[in-house]
Amino acid sequence: MKTRGTILIIDDEPEFKAELQITIEQYKFKVVTANSKIQAQETLRHEKPALIILGTIAPRGDAFLFHQWLKHNPNFNSLPLIVIDATSEKQLTKGWTKDEGLRLEAEDYFCKPIKPSTLIPFIDKLLDRTTQKIKVLVVDDHAVAREGIRTLLNLQRDIEVIGEAADGKEAIAKTIKLMPDVILMDIVMPIMDGLEATRQICKGRPKTKVLILSQYDAEENILLCNQIGASGFIPKNSASSRLIQDIRTIAREKSK
Repeated sequence: MKTRGTILIIDDEPEFKAELQITIEQYKFKVVTANSKIQAQETLRHEKPALIILGTIAPRGDAFLFHQWLKHNPNFNSLPLIVIDATSEKQLTKGWTKDEGLRLEAEDYFCKPIKPSTLIPFIDKLLDRTTQKIKVLVVDDHAVAREGIRTLLNLQRDIEVIGEAADGKEAIAKTIKLMPDVILMDIVMPIMDGLEATRQICKGRPKTKVLILSQYDAEENILLCNQIGASGFIPKNSASSRLIQDIRTIAREKSK
């Protein structure tokens, strides 16, 4: 049976976790569980959940530490997060502190006790909002470079590489055919270079955003990229986390 996606539940209270898992699975989701910060981190190395439910785990403070790790990890920081805090009588031993709460970044926040069925509308809403992936076209005349970028981006739940091109002319044709949200464009390529391709794409299809990737990060190249309509310039030796973040940033700007 095809599932609607995977949900990770992190909680160390067996009865609550089991009841929540049974309820969610009734709505055709796959559920994976963890009962500690370390186990949750290990699970994320093997699973690609569409959403995380972060409940109570011991010792106090580990839920916040996991939250911080999640939000600073470029592979997972876009995952929707629902936090379920401890009951009022357990707040001093298992709950989030006031300082932790002020630094909380989550789509929804609840306190126990809570009926698992209450969460289903919130889960549906969050997943409906995040199922549309950012469509990316990778343009580079080196096959190894394209493969490396494709491998990196395909690890992201919210990004999909929909095509590749080896020169500027092919990039224009693929843009018309595939209508990507974002193009990662090399500069130095045969037949037609990336700058001319970017100029034509930005003029003919302004809704598609172009990020220039090049090993040549001279100031004149950056200035020229801005002049022809590119949305950004990233040196190829930059950290992969910057590439992912920039893709998400310009994709959000496109959707506004």
